[in-house]
Formats: sequence, C-alpha cells, structure tokens
Amino acid sequence: MSIDWEGADIDHANAIAAAEERARLVARTVGEPLMIANEFSEIVVTRVETRNGTRLLIDSPKSGQWIALDPLELESLTWQTVHTFSAMIGSPYEPMFPEVIEREETA
Repeated sequence: MSIDWEGADIDHANAIAAAEERARLVARTVGEPLMIANEFSEIVVTRVETRNGTRLLIDSPKSGQWIALDPLELESLTWQTVHTFSAMIGSPYEPMFPEVIEREETA
C-alpha cells in the first residue's frame, strides 16, 4: 500500500539530496563525535571540514533531523534570549520562519 500526495516527488527528491549532503559532511568528520543527552533529548555534535571551512554537524538521532552550522551561525545563538529558544521549542519540528517555495507556472 502506498500513500500519495501532491508534491510527493519533490519531497522524495529533497530527502535524497539531504541524505547525500549529510553523507558528504559525515565523510569529512574531524575527531570523535560528542553526544549530549538528558531525559528530553539526545544530540550528536560532530566537527566537519568543508570547502568553506569548519562546521558543526548537529544530529538528532531520535527525530532524524540535522543541521550543519558555520562559526557565524553558531555565534548568532549567543545573541538570542531564552525567549527565542522557548518559542522554538513550543513548535517542535517546524522552522520559526518557513521558507517560501516559489513554483514556476507553466503557460
């Protein structure tokens, strides 16, 4: 049994691209990953080298979510208040500012 939805092919292609990007990052791991966990969450932080410099790959094994952040993106976390993080935690698995996907219309 298969479930189909509008845009399934786009979601599938995006998932494959994300998995390939993550694999490229993991292949460039420097040192040992660091696992940080408590009763609510578990993350794995890995230092990776890219052609644009060092990034931290932050994985959430439970959700399968990941992100790679450069030094400026990491520094920007220090500019936030606890209210920012509370707002993000209040809507798990959703970006604070969803990306707008512009689709070309065919005439």
